[in-house]
Amino acid sequence: MSHSLDDIHIRDPFVLTLPASGRYLLFGSTDGNIWSGQATGFDCYGSSDLVHWEGPLAAFRPSPGFWSQEQYWAPEVHEHQGRYFMFATFTAPGHFRGTQVLSAAAPEGPYEPWSDGPLTPPHWQCLDGTLHVDGEGTPWMVFCHEWKQVHDGAIMAQRLSPDLRTAVGVPVFLFSASEAPWARALDVPSVKDREFPVYVTDGPFLFRLRSGNLMMLWSSFGDDGYAMGIARSQSGTVLGPWVQEEEPLWSTDGGHGMIGRNLDGSLFLTLHQPNKSPHERAAFFPLLELEETVVLHPQSQGRDPLHA
Repeated sequence: MSHSLDDIHIRDPFVLTLPASGRYLLFGSTDGNIWSGQATGFDCYGSSDLVHWEGPLAAFRPSPGFWSQEQYWAPEVHEHQGRYFMFATFTAPGHFRGTQVLSAAAPEGPYEPWSDGPLTPPHWQCLDGTLHVDGEGTPWMVFCHEWKQVHDGAIMAQRLSPDLRTAVGVPVFLFSASEAPWARALDVPSVKDREFPVYVTDGPFLFRLRSGNLMMLWSSFGDDGYAMGIARSQSGTVLGPWVQEEEPLWSTDGGHGMIGRNLDGSLFLTLHQPNKSPHERAAFFPLLELEETVVLHPQSQGRDPLHA
C-alpha cells in the first residue's frame, strides 16, 4: 500500500539509501504510543522517490523473552562489513535506558539482537546511539547521557569491537548541551523544582563532508521549541574538540534528524515535526554542502528534497 508522508506517524526518522536497488528505506519510532504501554517493535517503509512510501514492513519484533517491552525509540540502520546493523534504544522496569545493537542480513530485516543487551553503560540513563566509523576503520557509538541522570545532557563516544557486539574501554565525554549558544533549559512542570537547570541532548548523527571535515547533528530545545544544531570537530575525529554553531540548523518545533544522500548524490535533511504526539511526521529538506558544514537550501519549500 502506498502512503504519503502525511499518512505515516513517525518520530526520529532515519533513511537508509540503497543505490544498488534505487531505493530508500525509512525507519523510526513507529509505535502508536512510544511513551508508555506495550511496545510492538519497529516498522520501515520503502520508496524510490522519498515521496511515495510502501509499507509498513516489520523490521523488528521482539521475541517473548526480549528484556524490554516498552519505549522502543530511534532505530538507525547502518551497513557494516556486509551486514545491516540497527542501533535502537530500549528500557524496562529495573533497567536503565540504553542503546542495543541488532542485526540482519537484509536491510529491511527482520532484525535480531546482536549485542548482549545495551552497549551503553549499565548504570547510566542513555539513549540515541549512532554508529560512526573513523578514518582508521574503528567503530564508535556516539550517544546521549540523558538529562534525567545528569542535569546537563551530554554527548559521549564509546569505542566498539570490530564486530559491533561489545563496548571497548570507557565512554569519552564530547560536550554538554549547554555549550550550544542556541540551547535553552527545559521549561516543563516536571523539572521546575530541580536544583539545576535541565538541558536536553537528543539524536546525535555524525557526517563526514566531502572536504574531510566531520560534523554532528544533535537536538535540544531552543527559543521556539524542539530544535537541531550542528557541532564541528576541530580535529576531524570523533574525539573533537567539538565547537558549536551559533544558530540551530532547524529552530522551530522539529528535530532528531539525520543527513541522507539522494540517489543523485545530493544531500537531504530529514527530521520529525511537529514534536507533539501523535502529530509527528517525517519532513525532508534539501541541503547545500559547504566546506565545514551544511545549510538548508535557500529555495527549500515543503517536504520533497528532489524538487527544491
